[in-house]
Amino acid sequence: MNIAVLTAYTVAIVVLISTPGPIVALVINAAARHGFKYAFITVLGSNLASLLLLATASLIVSGVIALDAQNLRWISLVGCGFIGWMALNSLRTELSQPSEVHIEQSLPVKRRSGFLNGLFLGISNPKDIIFFVAFFPQFIHVTPDLKLSLGVLTVIWLIADFVILLSYALLMRGRFFQHYKHKISLFSSAFLLLIAIIGLIYIVLDWNV
Repeated sequence: MNIAVLTAYTVAIVVLISTPGPIVALVINAAARHGFKYAFITVLGSNLASLLLLATASLIVSGVIALDAQNLRWISLVGCGFIGWMALNSLRTELSQPSEVHIEQSLPVKRRSGFLNGLFLGISNPKDIIFFVAFFPQFIHVTPDLKLSLGVLTVIWLIADFVILLSYALLMRGRFFQHYKHKISLFSSAFLLLIAIIGLIYIVLDWNV
């Protein structure tokens, strides 16, 4: 195994996953609104989505399947709609009950919805597959065997993804974050809505090219 390539890959994905994006915003939002356990379930859903995307990318790199650009656009469009709906629903709840955030925290919440939110948001942008297809070949020589290399890269990504997202959820348990959790929830919801709008604009412009 090429340790230098493995180290470079690990550092690269830690930086990539740690950078705030829609998944990070979702996990922070889940922890702020419903607590750590709900956020943990959300991370599991997101991790499964990563596995599905990574598996698809591995099949493409191996030459087993091919991508259709038109289908990617339609799936991306549905994904933007889902992100926008989730963000608006969260914003509506937070803005309509700003003084009841502590009461809401104690109400029973279906954790299954957190898992599904993480899963659907994770797979809502299938163009991540294209990123993986472009990213993996740069580190494919981590072992002499293609399939083994893809397996190693996938497992390391999943572990890093799980640990980093869980760390964000754990941060929300701190006193500072608990004090500002309502504002953090509003900000993360607004950020998700912005991502949905930008994604929609990008899809429309790309469709007209």
